Amino acid sequence: MATTPGTPRLLRAMNDRAALDLLLSQGPLSRTTLGNLTGLSKPTASQLLARLEAAGLVRPSGTTAGRPGPNAQLYEINGEIAYVAGLDVTPTRIRAAVADLTGNVVGRYELATPGRSAKGTVDRVVKAIEGAAGEAGLSRERLRRVSIGTPGGFDPTTGRLRYATHLPGWHAPHLLEELAAAIAVPLEVENDVNLAAVAEQRVGHAQNHENFVLLWGEEGIGAAIVINGRLHRGATGGAGEVAFLPLPGTPLVRDVGRNNAGGFQELAGGEPVLELAREHGMKARTAEAAIAVALQTEGAGDAVLNEFAHRLAVGLAAIVAVVDPELIVLAGGVITAGGERLRGLVQDELAELAVPRPQLLMTAISIDPVLSGALQSALSTTRDEVFDTAGPPIL
Repeated sequence: MATTPGTPRLLRAMNDRAALDLLLSQGPLSRTTLGNLTGLSKPTASQLLARLEAAGLVRPSGTTAGRPGPNAQLYEINGEIAYVAGLDVTPTRIRAAVADLTGNVVGRYELATPGRSAKGTVDRVVKAIEGAAGEAGLSRERLRRVSIGTPGGFDPTTGRLRYATHLPGWHAPHLLEELAAAIAVPLEVENDVNLAAVAEQRVGHAQNHENFVLLWGEEGIGAAIVINGRLHRGATGGAGEVAFLPLPGTPLVRDVGRNNAGGFQELAGGEPVLELAREHGMKARTAEAAIAVALQTEGAGDAVLNEFAHRLAVGLAAIVAVVDPELIVLAGGVITAGGERLRGLVQDELAELAVPRPQLLMTAISIDPVLSGALQSALSTTRDEVFDTAGPPIL
């Protein structure tokens, strides 16, 4: 059988990528271990590592110890070959982080933006990026990609932000073009809850799930929907804006876009939860604090948790009836404040309200899921670019 021209190059590139993925997920690794995991012979594994080291993709990382025989050289991904930035934008602050190619966070910066005007958005974003890059000892030009998470979603047909009237400065008609020009590196902007789902999919509970929903509960209620392993954004970027769901137990909200509210928000958003706690005699300044107090208060606290779980389950029942996910991840500060006790109450209540019975889990991402998802999203694309282009060409 004739050999197809270019096949050795193709196989070499495939082996290189397989080795890089293993070093990323399991490294540092020795030549022998890498050969065993890839099925390559020792000479081929040695050539592969030499090739990747010459390309700057891997570097030596100490030696094995505590085993019979000579110590073996270990190799790891050279994280310094590329850096990315992620941003989490809310109405009151912008939080930024820079990570190297391995995902190691090397710089952070937070810019408070309370009471800001609609002007200066681009400058604030650049300042946050440069602040995080500066802490890492990098210039902005060293970044390969920037990913930004915001409330709402940018309509792919118009490029304008929708479903987030409470985010001043982000509704200018040419904002995305202005941001891209000012940042001067590849830019992606995504819904914040979608990015939390990306984090869960890459490093959390949803790693082995193709169909799941992430329900986010803080001041606002939102959801991310993943179908067949891919985020479902909808025609205008509004898939998952479940705050606007009309639900029993709350007056019907009309003109929801102008009011930036809807049935699920009026039922289980931050302010309604805080009001619920106060109705039961609990004092707290935030909804998250109110749920924490409820956990420690017998009687009245039980009533608050049971009612909150019921409200969440009512909204989830509507989502489950349409999407039928295998997993629901509960996230956001107000929901996670209820911990496993609230999760169990929601699971039991949902079983009474919906025919499908997906597994419910609390998020595995404990520190800023949106920022984590932004970094993971930027890293995924950047790794593909670096790993697939820095190796030998495929003819």
